[in-house]
Amino acid sequence: LRLPEAEQKALAGLGAQVDSEVVYRSLLDEVRAQGVIFASMDQAVREHPWIQDYFMKAIPPEDNKFAALHGAVWSGGTFIWIPPGVEVAVPLQAYYRMQTEAVGQFEHTLIVAEPGSSVHYIEGCSAPRFARSALHSGMVEIFAKEGAKVRFTTVQNWSKNVYNLSNKRALAHAEAAVDWVSGSLGSKVTMLYPTTVLLGPGARTENLAFTFAQDGMWLDSGGRALHRAPGTTSRLVSRSVVQGTGKSVFRGTVHVYPLAKGAKAHVECSTLLLTPGARTETIPILNAETDDVELGHEATVGRVSQDQLFYLMSRGLSQAQAMSLIVNGFVSPILKEIPLEYSIELRGLLEMSFEKAIG
Repeated sequence: LRLPEAEQKALAGLGAQVDSEVVYRSLLDEVRAQGVIFASMDQAVREHPWIQDYFMKAIPPEDNKFAALHGAVWSGGTFIWIPPGVEVAVPLQAYYRMQTEAVGQFEHTLIVAEPGSSVHYIEGCSAPRFARSALHSGMVEIFAKEGAKVRFTTVQNWSKNVYNLSNKRALAHAEAAVDWVSGSLGSKVTMLYPTTVLLGPGARTENLAFTFAQDGMWLDSGGRALHRAPGTTSRLVSRSVVQGTGKSVFRGTVHVYPLAKGAKAHVECSTLLLTPGARTETIPILNAETDDVELGHEATVGRVSQDQLFYLMSRGLSQAQAMSLIVNGFVSPILKEIPLEYSIELRGLLEMSFEKAIG
């Protein structure tokens, strides 16, 4: 997996899990000296009993049937605790891989960022293709306390027989910031809607996502922002590329509660259809229980411009190269939010998937 090499180059800490077993875990000495805890969930629940104050509190088992399933059979995952005022300068990362046929993976990720702290966590997910289907039903809970900043980046390239049905939710207190950044290139079916509950005045969240749905794939994604305090802000942005008989669905939900006066929210979805059989749906939901709000939504759907394609091919590019360049430009607003090392790898994965898809 070349994990130590990646760690030395760009990471403060790194973990890896294959199926249900944690196979690697490391943290830089200077980060450990700051008091940061970066451990597997199995180890953390044994060594830190106070975790029970947070574990499955943001997403209780009764929230939905997949949360109940996860609560019953979870194994592995990551626990991160950032002390008050500590800023982790470089990202922490975990890598999850399903290596066994017809397996289920139920890792649990719990991040607690104390007041004034900050952290960037990156998770990567992949699996080889087998004859039978597999299930991924992980859970992410984030507790961002007063003034804390948490960025959660996900890059998933599950094989096309994986059902990716996970739960992700953050609780953001006063002046806290929670950002979700994701790139989805694989799976047979994905249903994923990271949610941020804005509990304190001035809390904010941003959800940036891109998906590439190919033949036989159904990528159903989006995000939710629940405004429960005044002066809170949210921004949900999606870029989707659909090829062959793939389908992309975006569900963006904003709910402003009565006490959230002065809340601001923006929902944006853009989709690029590459073939006649490609399909897309946009399902925005904006609810306001107070008049003192600013809510906005925009959605666009289009196809690759033949003029752009002709121009690029007239400059010596093949059709595959020209289409790849157009697609990369379309999703660049999302990719630029990912650290450079991972953005380059993600562009490579996107190009390989794209070239395979068009021949």
